[in-house]
Amino acid sequence: MARRLDFWFDYTCPYAYLASARVEALAARTGDALRWRPMLLGGVFRARATPQKLFATLSSQKAKHNADDLARQAEELGVGLVMPPGHPLRSVEALRATLATGCDPRVIHGFYRAYWVEGRAISDPATMRDVLAAAGHDADAVLRAVEGDALRDALRSETDRAVALGIFGAPAYVLDDATLYWGYDRAHFVEGLTREAYFAQPRKDKPMAHTLEIYWDFSSPYAYLGATQAKALAERTGATLVWRPMLLGGLFKSIGQELVPLNTWSDAKRRYTFDDMNRWAEFWGVPLNFPSVFPVHSIKAMRTWLALPEGRRDAFREGVFRACWAEGKDIGDEAVLAEHIGDDAAAVLARTNDPTVKQALIDATKHAEAQGVFGAPTWVVDGTELFWGQDRIPLVERALRR
Repeated sequence: MARRLDFWFDYTCPYAYLASARVEALAARTGDALRWRPMLLGGVFRARATPQKLFATLSSQKAKHNADDLARQAEELGVGLVMPPGHPLRSVEALRATLATGCDPRVIHGFYRAYWVEGRAISDPATMRDVLAAAGHDADAVLRAVEGDALRDALRSETDRAVALGIFGAPAYVLDDATLYWGYDRAHFVEGLTREAYFAQPRKDKPMAHTLEIYWDFSSPYAYLGATQAKALAERTGATLVWRPMLLGGLFKSIGQELVPLNTWSDAKRRYTFDDMNRWAEFWGVPLNFPSVFPVHSIKAMRTWLALPEGRRDAFREGVFRACWAEGKDIGDEAVLAEHIGDDAAAVLARTNDPTVKQALIDATKHAEAQGVFGAPTWVVDGTELFWGQDRIPLVERALRR
């Protein structure tokens, strides 16, 4: 049976803009009945106690990455994207006008183009007239309706509905009013792509000699997921893989980031994130079982990795990641670490108290910060191009094939 795919959006979100450029093609491939669902993102944020200018809360490292990430995604899609001065601009009137036109896709694409390509104030009457007229609507009639109570109530009702569905940001895909996927980069979950299909896009570029660094800490579930794919990614592209340890808590403290980001999120985002991690684990074909102790105390495990001879580090890293995130064990327990060290476990664990080993982890964390790293996993191609997240593997692969 055909599913109903609701695409929830606000014009102020750049990732929603990018998603809007491909959601119709997505629905055509899946056979889903697409409905455009405008919501006032500011209203959603208020309901979730989320800062209205969320981007202003980011560390400088994360803000730079997000700007780079948007540019890469826009290039991948072949669309323009320019951050307008004064962003976020007021969108409430444009959203009401969208509802007044029955959520005409021509109007939606017109407002997105005005905001993200032309840098125009989309709730300015002149901009609204241009967008509405170009889409074949009676601009005067729509603008009169925008000021009425009916559209005010309609937009408020849509926003309340989004909150009730568990939405906390844009874009959001909701299937049959039941299953939520958040983010531009989750469309493949909506489509139900297998891992093989996900990476089946034509590859015209021949692999070149590149270096791929992965910055990691045992404490991150997404670092675990990324680590399970790093070797295969390097082998597909012919890249030289370099593992870069760091202490994530130390990095967060140094750059002024919350030590446990999960604690700053709304309940809705936390619930969704657990669903998201399980979807990725299933997608990559790896087990995931949250550890008995969280946040994960990884400092002893990270020092142990550094204390080991280089030839034994890969097996230890894989074993401890698996113990923590597949078997749910407390890797702050030396007995758990000892299971993955070998007969000389006592001697290796004793070396974790050596000042040189402690300093090595401090230096590695400082190196990560100097490279602009702010989270795990972080991928760096050829020492210059940074990608954050295991969900950015397709972009990393594209960079490695240049």
